[in-house]
Amino acid sequence: MELANVRSLTITGGRNKYGRAEDQTLTCRAGDITCIVGPTGSGKSRFLADIESLAQGDTVTGRRVLINGSPVDPSVVRATGQKLVAQLSQQMNFIVDLSAEEFLMLHAESRISPDPDGIVRAILAAANDLSGEKFTGNVSVTQLSGGQSRALMIADTALLSPSPIVLIDEIENAGVDRRRALELLVQKEKITFIATHDPVLALMGSRRLWFRDGGIAGIIVPDENERESAAYVREIDEQWARWRETIRTGGLLHAGPDPDLHHTD
Repeated sequence: MELANVRSLTITGGRNKYGRAEDQTLTCRAGDITCIVGPTGSGKSRFLADIESLAQGDTVTGRRVLINGSPVDPSVVRATGQKLVAQLSQQMNFIVDLSAEEFLMLHAESRISPDPDGIVRAILAAANDLSGEKFTGNVSVTQLSGGQSRALMIADTALLSPSPIVLIDEIENAGVDRRRALELLVQKEKITFIATHDPVLALMGSRRLWFRDGGIAGIIVPDENERESAAYVREIDEQWARWRETIRTGGLLHAGPDPDLHHTD
């Protein structure tokens, strides 16, 4: 299967941990962002695992994954070179003693990039655009902070990885610019799923899946009222970001809300 030809992913409903059927079928297309919400233990990570393994009714949930509306051939599931799915976990730990530039160059060369130097520069620039703390290509990947590591991997996945499907398990606590990260993935037409507890991030998606009892309890598509509320929530989040940056850079906070922060009914 040509990865560039993947335009949609469909998940057919399985069953929750009590054996009740999920009366849901979800189709996501290139550039879609689907957010996954629910309390801890509600089945979010299991759902991501079903997609990562391209489940064909062979997992505990019984879900099936279709690509472009068709079942996935077993040879595609077993393929080790051209993976359909890229996954970014909560913990990013490097064990190789390489600089960020050397690490990216190895990846670019392994992908037979026509311009490895150019793509490495582009990934580093994008990673620094996403990261709260800038870093150079000379720094060792083992010395990157959690946020820097996550930013580097998001940029690498968006710009270099051919995988059309991206799974992200929580980026809210990683010091990454969430809005720019999602915009980058949408720009590269990745089919993206993000498990999150962050209301700001959850409101950024095209839709969100609500999980309970190990299964999909609902598919929520934002309406006009929610989109207006989401804009207000983003304003509040931006205010928090300004306060956070003031504290991080050694400043003092002054009492009182931002005069520009208001809610429009």
